[in-house]
Amino acid sequence: MTKMKKICRLLFLTAYAIYLPFTVHAQRSTVGAKSLDKQIETLILRDFADASGPGGVFMVAHQGRAIYKKAFGKANMELGIALTSENVFQLGSMTKQFTAVAILMLEQEGKLDVNDPVSKYIPDYPKGQKITIHQLLTHTSGIKDFTKMKSLADIAQKEMTPKMMVDFFKNEPVDFLPGEKFDYNNSGYVLLGYLIELISGERYEDFIVKHIFDKIGMGQSYYASDRKVISKRAYGYHKKSSGYVNKTAISFSVPFSSGSLMSTTDDLLKWQNAINHNLLLNEKEKESAFSKHKLNNGQEFGYGYGWHVRAIDDVKTLEHGGSIFGFKTMVIYIPEEDIYVVGLSNCDCNSPTKVVGDIAALMLKIRIEPAN
Repeated sequence: MTKMKKICRLLFLTAYAIYLPFTVHAQRSTVGAKSLDKQIETLILRDFADASGPGGVFMVAHQGRAIYKKAFGKANMELGIALTSENVFQLGSMTKQFTAVAILMLEQEGKLDVNDPVSKYIPDYPKGQKITIHQLLTHTSGIKDFTKMKSLADIAQKEMTPKMMVDFFKNEPVDFLPGEKFDYNNSGYVLLGYLIELISGERYEDFIVKHIFDKIGMGQSYYASDRKVISKRAYGYHKKSSGYVNKTAISFSVPFSSGSLMSTTDDLLKWQNAINHNLLLNEKEKESAFSKHKLNNGQEFGYGYGWHVRAIDDVKTLEHGGSIFGFKTMVIYIPEEDIYVVGLSNCDCNSPTKVVGDIAALMLKIRIEPAN
């Protein structure tokens, strides 16, 4: 296997938020801010203790306000620059939240229905009359995930239009009939990005910036680029047996609407707060996004539209992770308690998934002492 093929087998990892749901049985207790900070930091330093290497930024918010935010490790190893909570990270598959909300915004405007078949907008899509937008959103379409195609190596560093990306995988044999299974799928979210362009008449990048980032003040969020000068960018790294190396360069036109956005912890909190306060979606659309759905046989599965729907000790959580060359990310929101936990890492050698899950479980165990 060539080096590029090996690289592309790892390209755009699908980031399932891989930890198993946590079980917390201890009674909730009240803690002060200093004690809580220490407990959170202990969990983080268990996995992010290398101050001289790449690291991560973590934030915990309660009732829409950050109550803990701290950075660990280096934003740029060559220059010895430490990470700060203002650094910009590539999000990987957390991008899918934004793509899903963009689709639901178009539904709110009456420009589409999630039950529409793909063929309504792309008439020549193979068996597109049997695949719905809903199935693309919920990873139940059965179409081939392009990240699993051997020929991905041929395009990984090429500039691709959305149509070129759809053409790349659309004629592949399906893995199963639409609605039969849940199987996490990047192709479905690339196809959703293409639909956003066709229906809105705007480029995906422009739609996200204009209708989401600019609307809710996400001033440090971008469509990813390795060429643009991006203020406070965190640089991405791999870890080899010989030590850390800079991340592999890819064309972000390939992951496109399945994994090509960048952001900060502060901007992500603005994003969650905007969702909570119906600045982007009404209650009906939010319910679709944050609910479990069913397969053809009636079996329920734990994915909404752009969010995994899970639980910690029977308390509902909304979660998603991301993984792309040089970066791993994770977010958990607990609606019942209005708790939001984010972890962003600038080395794909070190996932924040377990740490974020442990912090979320900790937050459910305690009551936050009111500020004086």
